[in-house]
Amino acid sequence: MTILNRFTPFFLATGLMVFSSFALSAPVKYEIDTKGMHASINFKIQHLGYSWLTGRFDQFGGDFTYDKENVSNSEVNVTIDTNSINTNHAERDKHLRSNDFLDVKKFPKATFVSSSIEKTGDKTLAVKGKLTLHGVTKTIEIDAQKVGEGKDPWGGYRAGFSGTTLIKLADYGITYNLGPASANVYFQLNLEGVRQ
Repeated sequence: MTILNRFTPFFLATGLMVFSSFALSAPVKYEIDTKGMHASINFKIQHLGYSWLTGRFDQFGGDFTYDKENVSNSEVNVTIDTNSINTNHAERDKHLRSNDFLDVKKFPKATFVSSSIEKTGDKTLAVKGKLTLHGVTKTIEIDAQKVGEGKDPWGGYRAGFSGTTLIKLADYGITYNLGPASANVYFQLNLEGVRQ
């Protein structure tokens, strides 16, 4: 038996270990689970400085890629149907869809596409990217955290993240006068994805 033959099993085993390690650390793609309503995009804005008005977007979709070994390889893409805005008040929602605010006939979609994701703590992330809303694209940062991941009861594998950010309406060309207390909108994103 030659030296090469004697060490062939060793080389093969080492190669398999390296390949397995690479495969385990590769980015994993998840589709956001909107069918089961295990994701939500919520917002709140002050009303006259006296209380909070809350709402959500009922229709959205997208995906995210998560690399637990190298978070900088991760990314997220979300598309929102602006016509699906819901504040639990039909007349107000009609006004919000008008050209005073979202102008949904002209701008039926809003999108967020990440440009960088940085790990900031054990389960916390800084997600930077481009938000396009009302025809305007601006860079925003989302303070995010990993909620968890694991198998589901239906044979799939899921991961979930939550994040918050604040935007100034005027930055997106929405200048309807709501008073100084209502210049900013706070968003909360809860994204649960199913591994593809």
